Amino acid sequence: MAWIDPVDIYCERVSAAFWAEPVNALTNAAFVLAALWGAAEARKRGVHSPIVWVLIGMAGLIGVGSFAFHTFATRWSELADTLPIWSFVAAFVLAAMHFIGGMPVKRVLRVAVIIVVAAVGAIWLAGGEGAEVATAAPDPLNGSGQYAPAVLALAVFTVIAFWRNHPGAPWILAAFITFLISLSLRTLDRDICASFPLGTHFAWHALNGLMIGLLLQMLIRTGHFGKIPSDSAR
Repeated sequence: MAWIDPVDIYCERVSAAFWAEPVNALTNAAFVLAALWGAAEARKRGVHSPIVWVLIGMAGLIGVGSFAFHTFATRWSELADTLPIWSFVAAFVLAAMHFIGGMPVKRVLRVAVIIVVAAVGAIWLAGGEGAEVATAAPDPLNGSGQYAPAVLALAVFTVIAFWRNHPGAPWILAAFITFLISLSLRTLDRDICASFPLGTHFAWHALNGLMIGLLLQMLIRTGHFGKIPSDSAR
């Protein structure tokens, strides 16, 4: 597998041209809008936490990376698409544990190590499978299975938030429902090309931008940005 190998897995792309997926490319603006929404709310509320602002920046980078993938459509741009997404997911989970759940920094760092090890293992496994992609049977989920951990994480956060009567619970629920809809549309994209040549991947971008915007709003509006007690203080 070469980094410049073309990737053509969406209905809208019918050639290798740079602008062969204009709708898929342009709808990545949803992630930039989510970042701007988060930045505006953080400024309004005087939230200066570096982690929050890193997450806001990462949200915007998701749009940049995905735009690159849906224009260049190569293996290297595919990596530029997926890395910002999973980096945001991991960073948001850790931030939520600290600012929403009140977990001490040392414990969050231990969780971070586990996440990094799991991510490296997943990348290694994905690399091993990539060599046989040409002969493998078509994926019935159109690659959406990789997002199962994100679905599970959002489901767990939603249940815990409502169980604890957390003020961010409605935001998390809205994000969870939005993600389920967007993931369903992503999965359907390949199978409806004949009847709807544009496909549904553009809706995946638009709804995921909304989902990330909702998560950022939940964190900014309900997070506790004061000092979190250390392990020894508990």
